[in-house]
Amino acid sequence: MGERVGFIGLGIMGRPMARRVLDAGYPLTVPSLISGPIEELDAARSSRAPSPKHVARASDITITMLPDTPDVRSVVLDADGVIEGAVAGSLVLDMSTIDPGPTRAIAEALDERGISMLDAPVSGGERGAIDGTLSIMVGGPEDAFARARPLFDAMGSTVVSIGPSGAGQVCKACNQLVVAANIEAVAEALVLAERSGVDAARVREALLGGFAGSKVLEVHGQRMLDRTYEPGFRARLHRKDARIVLDAAREAGAPVPSFERVAEQLDQLVVSGGGELDHSALRQVLETGPPHAPAG
Repeated sequence: MGERVGFIGLGIMGRPMARRVLDAGYPLTVPSLISGPIEELDAARSSRAPSPKHVARASDITITMLPDTPDVRSVVLDADGVIEGAVAGSLVLDMSTIDPGPTRAIAEALDERGISMLDAPVSGGERGAIDGTLSIMVGGPEDAFARARPLFDAMGSTVVSIGPSGAGQVCKACNQLVVAANIEAVAEALVLAERSGVDAARVREALLGGFAGSKVLEVHGQRMLDRTYEPGFRARLHRKDARIVLDAAREAGAPVPSFERVAEQLDQLVVSGGGELDHSALRQVLETGPPHAPAG
């Protein structure tokens, strides 16, 4: 591969995504601040750099996969950030889930230096990152999208160019709206079944074969039946995404009445200590009030 890649953000999602990039044959540079994830990633096949600036300096394409808008703004635009190390003609792929407005502002700041940026948030969870089956929704220039496409194909199975800068983040907000509303609907249906004296597992089985069938009913519905809420996607992160959805909706003047209630449920779950649980734990809010995350 001709392109050198930097990857900043080796968390639950970033680590397997970076491994997919590495396994696709790209020379990879990662930050050296935290050793554990780097060792797991494969230190023998990746280079290390002391700061985002140095990662970008060693890379033609720099990928960021970070928790929230302030993290991306800091990593990209601070004095020791990507913008200070990347050269004109290089490319930044932000695959975090952040606000559309700040995304556009970051892209404009990079463009002033001759650096292109794509916002490319993902859906599919840790399993999708490990398997390389993520859905990747991309905003930004078409020529940059064409350049990044081989990298996206290494990490995902559904890759769609949505529109100009920020469009990928708007699409991800739509995704999180639908997912959260679907989780809430499945939780309400299963609670309704049980309180009506009906076998909720059989209700789920029947619904899966009809128009109500969905991935959420399949995966999260089973988690709800088993009452096992080990995180695939943590509730605190979906709560953060809920804020992005509500802010985007206000800015666009788009009504999201059903989602507003789901956002309140996520707030209850997180504030009472369930932030590290899977977002399917929304069922517990309906049943007994917000749970506390297990000790340890």
